[in-house]
Amino acid sequence: MRTRSLVLDAAGIPVSALVAEPEHHAPKAVVLAIHGRGMRAAYFAGPAHPDTSLLTLAADLGYTVLAVDRPGHGASAHRLPHGQLIADQAATLHAALTDYARAHPTGAGVQLLAHSFGGKIALQLAAHWPDDPRLPLLGCDISGLAQHYAPGAWDRPDDLAGGGRLNWGPLHLYPPGTFHAARTLLTPVPALESRELATWPARYNALAARVRVPVRLTLADHEHWWRLDPAHRAALTAAFPDGLAHLATARRAGHNLSLGHAARPYHLRALAFTDDCLTRPAPAPGAAAPAAPAAAAPGPLLTAV
Repeated sequence: MRTRSLVLDAAGIPVSALVAEPEHHAPKAVVLAIHGRGMRAAYFAGPAHPDTSLLTLAADLGYTVLAVDRPGHGASAHRLPHGQLIADQAATLHAALTDYARAHPTGAGVQLLAHSFGGKIALQLAAHWPDDPRLPLLGCDISGLAQHYAPGAWDRPDDLAGGGRLNWGPLHLYPPGTFHAARTLLTPVPALESRELATWPARYNALAARVRVPVRLTLADHEHWWRLDPAHRAALTAAFPDGLAHLATARRAGHNLSLGHAARPYHLRALAFTDDCLTRPAPAPGAAAPAAPAAAAPGPLLTAV
């Protein structure tokens, strides 16, 4: 297995990505991996220790992983210096995935795996996935994302020079050298990514109500970004249609779950969840999700392309 870089054409927007594919057979499915705020696709490549690499592990287990640089990061930064809003990012990444699928096998379909801010894009995608039997959505696995920010979370810098380490959780949760290696992942946060912060709690409910595939949410036991008292935890899964969403806790883990010692156990559980999604009966063709409440309705998936 070899991880390689490529640039995809998202309806004229260049989207850089890392891809790892099974060596000797077609993939079971494609895992579309979406990084969080201020990071890059290499978040999923094990920058400090090989055991933390989602790309390597998933390819060894028969999946293709397509880890993309979100719009405003990587190759698209010069075209989108201010980034994009959530719905537009989802549209751009779907267009990039479609470009990849034109020339590569995709197996049974697509599994979303996202971290933190990337989870917002994943929920937008899951809520508005096009009804295309050639590229069905199987499920959605999200870590480090909840609904309501913790008091004071935004008072701490999210860069590694200062308070950002507090938001990551205790240093011993990460392999030696993680914070040095992570500096190669960091990119400036595009301005548009902060515009919708205040509307996220209502948007979460609106998107969750539309999702029609299984969802697995994972939060670290040293998570400092979100309000996670019992009532807020219960509300996370209650926002989805009955039985679709499951909430898990990653033990001895911090916010950047895929960079820490807990990365491999988390990735194994996420891929086991993906295996389960492969066996779930597909929804009936053309089955429509109910409309989201008008006051919090998110934009359509394909507004950007």
